Amino acid sequence: MKPKLIVVGNGMASIRVVELLLDQAPDLYDISVFDGENHGSYNRILLSSVLAGEKNTADIISYPPSWYAERGIALHSGDPVVAINRSRRTVKSKSGVELRYDRLLIATGSLPALLPVPGVELPGVIGFRNLEDVATMLDAASRLRYAVVIGGGLLGIEAANGLSRRGMKVTLVHRSDSLLNQQLDAAAAALLRATLRERKLELRLNAETRAIIGRERVTAVSFKEGADVSADLVVMAVGIKPNIELAKKCGLRCDRAIVVDDTLQTFDPRIYAVGECVQHRGNTYGLVAPLWEQARVCAVHLAQFGHSRYPGSVTSAKLKVSGIDLFSTGDFIGGAGTEDLVYRDPRRGIYKRLVLKQQRLVGAVLYGDVGDGPWYFDLIKSGTDIGPLRDQLVFGKSYCEAA
Repeated sequence: MKPKLIVVGNGMASIRVVELLLDQAPDLYDISVFDGENHGSYNRILLSSVLAGEKNTADIISYPPSWYAERGIALHSGDPVVAINRSRRTVKSKSGVELRYDRLLIATGSLPALLPVPGVELPGVIGFRNLEDVATMLDAASRLRYAVVIGGGLLGIEAANGLSRRGMKVTLVHRSDSLLNQQLDAAAAALLRATLRERKLELRLNAETRAIIGRERVTAVSFKEGADVSADLVVMAVGIKPNIELAKKCGLRCDRAIVVDDTLQTFDPRIYAVGECVQHRGNTYGLVAPLWEQARVCAVHLAQFGHSRYPGSVTSAKLKVSGIDLFSTGDFIGGAGTEDLVYRDPRRGIYKRLVLKQQRLVGAVLYGDVGDGPWYFDLIKSGTDIGPLRDQLVFGKSYCEAA
């Protein structure tokens, strides 16, 4: 009889593990997957494209239910695991299904963080994490007029852009005076701000939300600085928090997230975890590239080819808004011992800033021309000596190769 692998969560990270595992050891496990949603596994990165009307729901379904059936995987759709018994090595689902495991993979992802303000529980106040949230926003856009998006990060800007394209009058609210302050320097953020205003987005910066106003549903947002803003829909995009309640209840070691080692193994050797719910060497990740790297290592160890280690990830950020190209990675702010290479072309709306330290590229911000972003990213990851390229580096890969 085959050992049983149970996968808790059906997101991008967990199904990438399953796919890689099947490539390496297709007959090793009897696999069951528990999913709290009903769509199969889909590409969450493209949710903003569905909202903006550039794709539909079917376009982003990466692994439909038929994919699991063809591979002999038992898919429990709409039936999340609610309890793990580590001593008996069993899981129990919401519907009452109870299965025993030999290996368990936890990939419960993250939950949207909501501001702890009065009125946050009102109908019409949502996060932006899944297809249900997109459906709620599309319904609102078809019937209602005013939207407020709280949070000027990547997800907030994508939500605001999508709702605006769907015809809503959108106000984008951010606590800082600079959009994407975790991804862009001041110069690039100013270019982004100007572009969004050209697209008729109302920006409210340096604004702190005091309360969500309404009786039966939201009608406005109130700020500490005064001047309420009308709202039929409020989307909170103020961050995420790892979804670790299930892991905590069964006694797995958790800090901010589920603690894993370099093999993506928890402190229970039969249980692995990947994705936004894990903490590795003190770090958590909410971008797809680290999740892919974790999945590759985890699959190797589940396949019993234990020769791979996950050292952590260097991350990069890219905005998914049609017509706005920006990219950032590494230490793009710099500090003591660093120097900047800067290129500006105001007429074409292009800005590049590269941060160097001891003949190494350590950070990059690109706006308007991001084609060389992956190349800069690889230079940072590899620690390449860029001394011979220094004078041409800001002009990009092709120019450096020609020189």
